Amino acid sequence: MTAMSDKHSSNGDGQENRKSLTSHLPDGGSSSTICIPEPMGSTDFILVNDDTRRRNTTLKENLSKLQTKAKEKIRKGCTKKLLMKRLPITRWFPAYNIPFAVGDLVAGITVGLTVIPQALAYANIAGLPPQYGLYGSFFGCLLYIIFGSCKDVPMGPTAIISLLTYQAVGDKGPEHAIMLTFLSGCVILLMGILGLGFVIDFVSGPVSSGFTSAVALIIVTSQIKDLLGIGQYVKGNTFVEMWTAIIQNFQHVRVADTVLGIICIVVLLLLRALGAISIGPKDNEKKLMSQKITNKVLWLVSTTRNATLVIVTGIIGWALADKGQKPFILIGEVPAGLPNIQPPAFTGYTDEATGEHVSFSDIVSNLGSGIIVLPILAILENISICKAFSAGKSVDATQEMIAIGICNIGNSFVQAFPGTGALARSAVNNASGVRTPLGGLYTGLLVILSLLFFTPFFQFIPKTALGALIIAAVIFMVEVKVVKPMYRCKKIDLIPFLGTFIFCLAIKLEIGIIVGVGINILFILYQAARPKISIDRLFTGEGIEYMMLTPDRCLIFPSVDYVRNLVTKHGTKEGIFPVVIDCSHIYGADFTAARVS
Repeated sequence: MTAMSDKHSSNGDGQENRKSLTSHLPDGGSSSTICIPEPMGSTDFILVNDDTRRRNTTLKENLSKLQTKAKEKIRKGCTKKLLMKRLPITRWFPAYNIPFAVGDLVAGITVGLTVIPQALAYANIAGLPPQYGLYGSFFGCLLYIIFGSCKDVPMGPTAIISLLTYQAVGDKGPEHAIMLTFLSGCVILLMGILGLGFVIDFVSGPVSSGFTSAVALIIVTSQIKDLLGIGQYVKGNTFVEMWTAIIQNFQHVRVADTVLGIICIVVLLLLRALGAISIGPKDNEKKLMSQKITNKVLWLVSTTRNATLVIVTGIIGWALADKGQKPFILIGEVPAGLPNIQPPAFTGYTDEATGEHVSFSDIVSNLGSGIIVLPILAILENISICKAFSAGKSVDATQEMIAIGICNIGNSFVQAFPGTGALARSAVNNASGVRTPLGGLYTGLLVILSLLFFTPFFQFIPKTALGALIIAAVIFMVEVKVVKPMYRCKKIDLIPFLGTFIFCLAIKLEIGIIVGVGINILFILYQAARPKISIDRLFTGEGIEYMMLTPDRCLIFPSVDYVRNLVTKHGTKEGIFPVVIDCSHIYGADFTAARVS
């Protein structure tokens, strides 16, 4: 059989090219012709830039498409489910009842009695006048009712955030602190919207413990100067600087302030221990009514110890001042009334001391890394509190970040410095029987009442009493108990713990936290670069000996040379024979690992 072929070109109608194959049978029979479409080459597809069509796409059409997409996004985002998720008040408020209201009222007032003296003391830690602590303790509570998802969290200043504020702001004044509140709120809100809560996962337990312990010691040091009555002489931001200044000015110590401060610390610690006393059987149901009432009274006295201390020392200060005696340094006049509602200094402000204009960019530059470090630690502190009181329920970290961000943005308009949830206030709230976030309403109202009517009495409170209040609270934040189990469990975890602790004390808090996180990241990278590999010598069914290497994790670029050298080493150690790599545990490999030969 012979075959001939010819090509038919495309005709004017655009008919495709065809190839004809004609076969002739050797016996002289009839021939047949088969037409087969010729395969298209790559030249049949030509990319053409249709400039005409592009020019015809008007701006109006583009805007129309964008508008359609935006409407679709809004429609999907405005579902009832998402609304209830982002406004938690819509979930619990419809079922609100009288027992809930009673529980929230009792808890809100109890927490309020704790918040007021703490707010005055935290303002002192932040290096701000006392009223700014109160400014940050009411509006955030009210906003958290709407956006917060944890019933036990009352928003407000905390010891850690106050110290971070002081290290970021220093002596630059309230305007910087207020701007820090706004910017921190924006950062936290943005992290919540973008789902960047995973960032706090890089702060491990050892790093968090080292940071918290260092913060506690720095706060104690910052309050010792007021306890000794030498606050006006002691300057410095770090642990070392403050202790150096205290030692250098020890000759200025005031005996009356020191004695009163020590007495206050002892009383506070005794009252704290009083709350742990339980009269009667361990089983609460077997206790007599008189025993239950006695235990409740002891708990109430212990819980309100801060307010009691401030009231008693304030009366002492007032009585002595009325007689013309001032043996103690008092906190001074606190402006009465609510703060003016106004935005932060976006257009800058005039420094009263120097008369110079400080612009917005100057403020941001002065705040430095505090704009990033403070929000991350505020999130970490709040989320850890929510988890501690969640009773096994899941915590919506995204919603908490949105809530904290909104609360801080709102607080910046009432001249407050940054805040978040505090463990001490949350513990009191939980123990007082709070039922919903509405307990924050009564806490906020109590702070508002104190600003409206009780500020004239605050000026007689001795500074040493506020210092004692803070010292008695934060000394329990030094996490000495974690060292022993950390040593027994995994000794290497002591490295980030000690690294964070030492650098926070010696340099600055943000440097310490960065060092701790950096050490943890190095550990993670080292583990990725050094996978564990099991080595077995096996035989095939035909009796051929080979070596089986089984990595326990994926292969990525830091581990490539290590694995290759290991294969070469064991493959040539006792003679050359096949080496097989078992990839059953390798769930991924990057380009570097894939291309290695």
